[in-house]
Amino acid sequence: MQKEYLLQGLDCANCAAKIENAVKNQSGVLSATLNFMTTSLKLEVSESYAENITAGIADIVRKYEPDVVVIDKGTIEKNHDHGHDHSHGGESSKKQIIQLITGAVIFGAGILMSKLFELNIYAELAIFLVAYLILGGGVVLRALKNITKGQIFDENFLMSVATIGAFAIGDFPEAVAVMLFYQIGEYFQDAAVRSSKKSIADLMDIRPDSATIKKGNELVKVSPETVAVGDFIVVKPGEKIPLDGVVIDGESMLDTKALTGESVPRTVKAGDTALSGCINQNGVLTIEVTKTFGESTVAKIIDLVENASSKKAPTENFITTFSRYYTPVVVGLAALLAVIPPIFMGGVWSEWINRGLIFLVISCPCALVISIPLGFFGGIGGASKKGVLVKGSNYLEALGNLDIVVFDKTGTLTKGVFQVIGVYPANEFTESELLEYAANAEAFSNHPIALSILKAYDKPVDKERLEDYSEISGHGIRVSVNGKVVLTGNDKLMKTSNIPFLESNDIGTKVYVAVDNQFAGCIVISDEIKEDSRDAIAGLKARGIRKTVMLTGDNAIIGEAIAKELALDEVYAGLLPDQKVEKLEMLDGQKRYKGKLAFVGDGINDAPVLARADVGIAMGGLGSDAAIEAADIVLMTDEPSKLLDAIDIAKFTKRIVWQNIFFALGIKGIFLLLGAFGIATMWEAVFADVGVSVIAILNAMRVMRMK
Repeated sequence: MQKEYLLQGLDCANCAAKIENAVKNQSGVLSATLNFMTTSLKLEVSESYAENITAGIADIVRKYEPDVVVIDKGTIEKNHDHGHDHSHGGESSKKQIIQLITGAVIFGAGILMSKLFELNIYAELAIFLVAYLILGGGVVLRALKNITKGQIFDENFLMSVATIGAFAIGDFPEAVAVMLFYQIGEYFQDAAVRSSKKSIADLMDIRPDSATIKKGNELVKVSPETVAVGDFIVVKPGEKIPLDGVVIDGESMLDTKALTGESVPRTVKAGDTALSGCINQNGVLTIEVTKTFGESTVAKIIDLVENASSKKAPTENFITTFSRYYTPVVVGLAALLAVIPPIFMGGVWSEWINRGLIFLVISCPCALVISIPLGFFGGIGGASKKGVLVKGSNYLEALGNLDIVVFDKTGTLTKGVFQVIGVYPANEFTESELLEYAANAEAFSNHPIALSILKAYDKPVDKERLEDYSEISGHGIRVSVNGKVVLTGNDKLMKTSNIPFLESNDIGTKVYVAVDNQFAGCIVISDEIKEDSRDAIAGLKARGIRKTVMLTGDNAIIGEAIAKELALDEVYAGLLPDQKVEKLEMLDGQKRYKGKLAFVGDGINDAPVLARADVGIAMGGLGSDAAIEAADIVLMTDEPSKLLDAIDIAKFTKRIVWQNIFFALGIKGIFLLLGAFGIATMWEAVFADVGVSVIAILNAMRVMRMK
């Protein structure tokens, strides 16, 4: 059974990780994922524990973050609330600013008075203690509460020990200064996280607030969740389409940018499909609903992006494990640095304790804990803005390491729309006669090849003239037209019927036609290559993809011709679905070390291959349930060039993430050494902690603003 909770007011990434781990260890919890950016906790729980799980979750959250409110999302949905966070972040921010200004003024007054007047130690202590309590009282209180709950190595504990230690050795101004700059850094860090959350929320602001349902002659505004399949909704100009459906009345231009990333408007009229999340630009539309809100396109997109953090990238897992051991190790080193030299080397206790305290201030891993997930989540959000849905940061990271990209042909590199490209009559037949006989023979078929012939003929077929219609499996069709026996099909049909014919060398699917055992000619049909397929293959080469391959069930001549035109490295033709998997496994063995293989297909017929690849990418996923279910990444339009956008975002995200890792660890490493040798002071230590966190968060936010 699945449960989902909103942790309103959660703003500490470190605490979020601790809550997630604690929930995972709860009895009856099968799996748990806490998305810090959306403050959403998703659980898989056994049925027997489902009733009491909410109270258990609330207790865990209260233990780590007493001020966070736990809200059952199931309850929200029943009340038709969309789960927006209504916490008063602005009021909290004002209180924080007032607290900082008051503490800073008293601290400044203390510095000034100590310079101008000869204050005794108790007067000086009193002034700086007041400033310290205003600035750091809450930090110390939280540290004490956490210690009673068994939580020792967090930033509150580290800052409390460091600053109280500074008071103990008589460095009153330095202790207050450290707490002041720590709180300033925390303020900017919180502001950066709030800004990033808002950016992600703006990216996902495609959820409609209401739907206007038509009941007789009345229009009633209701929640989208209450609308049933078969209901009629009215969408006015400027409104979002709330649910998927078919246009019954009206004509309009739709802005599909929220779904596809493309600002090119799409025209819809009666009979066309209208997808939720699109914005109606001009006409009034009446739409018959075909999917409930939970199954609609917009709901699936929101769900995919919000849940993407449940599949963490290897880099994220590494940082989570690293931070778990890093802080206790550094705290241990700080204790050794404060104690060992004075005992064995005769050093001054106050000096070495100060160095140990500097170690403590530097050791908090917040820069990594916050900025790394933020970078990946920003990349996933940015990709969705461009019409690329990524189901997890692990797939986003894999995209940045692609070595081989394998394509399906029909519907991926080609349009999947067959058209007649050549009509070649034989003997005494004309082009129009050849097309007419072929169209009559194909009149009962819905095969794409038959439809292309009927389209080329472009005249109504009188089916009453047709008799003795039969399909010859693997060969073609036999039918009697006005008493004449017409055969249409492949070369095998001509050979088995003992009809002498001229074999065509044209590239494409050949349909041979015979009338009363006389060869009438050949019709050549081809699938058109997509406009941007060439650019997509060239772009992949430019981005360092070593090998591009095409797998197709079509014949070798057609496959090789398309591969040559697109400059693909390899092509394997005439493949059945299971043979495609075999070829993919062969190619998988050719990957470079740490290289990844991606398969790009239509997501419907290629499910086995999509599942086998390191990264399965579905083309043209707009409104396709099968594509969204089958693939790891969904390109929401039919353009292969969207893959280039996805790779660019993945590479940029990877670059930002590793910049933050090297920057954070590098700066901390330098300052740890400087602190150990007595060169760095508490002031520099604060920069190495909160300053680095703010810079890393701001750097991570660049991913969301990528053009």
